[in-house]
Amino acid sequence: MTSPALYQALDAWIDAHFDEQVRFLQELVRVPTDTPPGHNAPHAERTADLLAGFGLPAEKHPVPADEVRAYGLQSLTNLIVRRRYGEGPTIALNAHGDVVPPGEGWTHDPYGGEIVDGRLYGRAAAVSKSDFSTYTFAVRALESLGRPLKGGVELIFTYDEEFGGELGPGWLLRQGLTRPDYLLAAGFSYQVVTAHNGCLQMEVTVHGVMAHAAIPDTGVDALQGAVRILNALYAQNERYKALRSQVPGINHPYLNVGRIEGGTNTNVVPGKVVLRLDRRMIPEENPVEVEAEIRRVITQAAAAVPGLTVEIKRLLLAEAWKPDARNAPLVQALQRHGEMVFGEPIPTSGTPLYTDVRLFGAQGIPAAIYGAGPRTVRESNAKRADEHIVLEDLRRATQVVARTLLDLLG
Repeated sequence: MTSPALYQALDAWIDAHFDEQVRFLQELVRVPTDTPPGHNAPHAERTADLLAGFGLPAEKHPVPADEVRAYGLQSLTNLIVRRRYGEGPTIALNAHGDVVPPGEGWTHDPYGGEIVDGRLYGRAAAVSKSDFSTYTFAVRALESLGRPLKGGVELIFTYDEEFGGELGPGWLLRQGLTRPDYLLAAGFSYQVVTAHNGCLQMEVTVHGVMAHAAIPDTGVDALQGAVRILNALYAQNERYKALRSQVPGINHPYLNVGRIEGGTNTNVVPGKVVLRLDRRMIPEENPVEVEAEIRRVITQAAAAVPGLTVEIKRLLLAEAWKPDARNAPLVQALQRHGEMVFGEPIPTSGTPLYTDVRLFGAQGIPAAIYGAGPRTVRESNAKRADEHIVLEDLRRATQVVARTLLDLLG
């Protein structure tokens, strides 16, 4: 049983070094990692320099340039900090540095790391450069005790979660560069996430025949065909509401058409329309069956328009991360210390998002999602203007993670 005095020592170290931790996060926010375009190697270099200053040298694992370009990105270097203490389990802590572009509507510089009223503003301040900071300072606090430890820790910082993670954790796992016994991945402070949805993204190209708008019968209107397809997909989306997940925090499958392009001019019958759709899959669903059903709905709708043809291309298949009882030591420690530090119960739940954790789960690695952040994604403004992290959440989450590491490795 760990002495309460050791927990107090961890907390005190984090309190004493919190200004330094905040400055570290500010430096990370100030190096843009917009993805696209995905020119993220410079951020990895800056992160490695800062880590070296803490006595935490990082291995740099650049993904070959041809693979990066084929993936639609510009540069990508993954980082691993390995700390081996003795015999015992290895706990990996993974956060991603890539982010969506800032967009419009900001009242603070998205790359400024500005602090106002106890909040640090910037793109990725909450998701998930904050947990570069949480995990780094939790490890530093653990090592500050100067006590014998067992097992080891890996800090894994990656840069393609927004594109599906295949060149981040996926690439590291395929190369045999990491194989931890447990994984903790970036999340928020008021719940421990233990499962998440899957995601199927598809591109549908609807081909008709262009014609002059004055003589539309000489063409085949691709947009009218696309409307039929959209109506069929949205009708299917209504049916999904009847299919409920048994995982708390996850409701039902849903489908979103997020992008439509087509046509050449106002007075021309459109000859081509391109749709991009996103289908979220609950853990109980079979991805093969889901994709087959979507393809059937599209082709049947298109068949009702003579002369119309469709091409259907899969863009992404991210399988769901399913509950795994083997993560109990990690989850229970996070809950126990979360309640102690935050003064309220920290529940477990699933999330409708999809994350890189599924890639570790597919390798049989027990995992949990926990880090610094508010109760909901919306509260943090992640992927919206004025994304921010509440500094008190950052401080306390760091204490929870440090205490959890001590329980598992002490």
